[in-house]
Amino acid sequence: MNYRKKIVIAIVLVVFFIGAAFSGYVYWAIFSPNTSFETPTVSVYIPSDTNYDRLKNTLSPHLLNADSFFKVARQKGYLNSVRGGKFVLSKGMNNNEIINVLRSKPSTISLSFNNQERLEDLAIRVAGQIEADAESLLMAFKDTTFLSKNGFNVENALSMYLPNTYDFFWNTSAEKFRDRMLKEYHKFWSPERLAKAENLGLSPLEVIHLAAIVHKESVKSSERPRVAGVYLNRIKKGMKLQADPTVIFSIKYQSGDFAQVIKRVLYKDLKIDTPFNTYLYSGIPPGPIFMPDISAIEAVLNPESHPYLYFVADTQNFGFHIFAKTLQQHNNNKKQYVNWLNNKSISR
Repeated sequence: MNYRKKIVIAIVLVVFFIGAAFSGYVYWAIFSPNTSFETPTVSVYIPSDTNYDRLKNTLSPHLLNADSFFKVARQKGYLNSVRGGKFVLSKGMNNNEIINVLRSKPSTISLSFNNQERLEDLAIRVAGQIEADAESLLMAFKDTTFLSKNGFNVENALSMYLPNTYDFFWNTSAEKFRDRMLKEYHKFWSPERLAKAENLGLSPLEVIHLAAIVHKESVKSSERPRVAGVYLNRIKKGMKLQADPTVIFSIKYQSGDFAQVIKRVLYKDLKIDTPFNTYLYSGIPPGPIFMPDISAIEAVLNPESHPYLYFVADTQNFGFHIFAKTLQQHNNNKKQYVNWLNNKSISR
């Protein structure tokens, strides 16, 4: 009888210690810290429709024990419902907390862009910040059905993208990014701005196309309303805009080489036949030669009222310009700029 009691007691003790060990393992696996990074937080980016191997490659560098995490993740059913996006993990999190974060709503990223010359450049810039790649973004940007439906075409589509910083989910698709930008475009064109454009006799697209020229002409936002006033005065008088930046764009447009740097416009360049060359064609170009800053758009909508029709770079005050009312005055002002170019041996 005593022998049997000892056996029972031994079995009970074994079961107890096994249970205690198992409970300890479960506690350790679920509730012990399992992050390997030393920074307060780390952001992980989980691709949409990710598979097990990609998920493991994404998370493992940030875990002390990847095996324990994935065992817990499997037990909690997380591996059957992985969602893509950006997730922020905190130092010292345990497996349970990490899984809770990965199951929660993804964090947003601050996406910014400005001063892009073409849709291709914009696609590359955006692709570096969200999951969608440049190719899919460019296809979305140039989707003729979308453009036609919303009053755009391939030549003026860049006008829809207003430079700024926006909150996005990292795993935003190309189409959703484009659609959000359309909403931001319509939001920007408030009744007040639309009224100002109408008073100028311009459409919103024409305002942006002209703003692109104004932006290229002056790096000084304080001077842009005056530059805008010059071009609006020319439009009122039926003059051609004759803007050098449109010639530079035309050179790139015709050659297909947008990487080239052109510091001087030659007389022969004025004859380059593209619809963007404002020396050759009257009116505002059919599309933007550049993505203008908001300050340039506001400069066109709120131009300085003055009698000037001409301007040229001021070599004594770089970044600014000398303005003139008459062509004779302008030609006199122009001499200092031409002499400066020659002295610097700038031939192109």
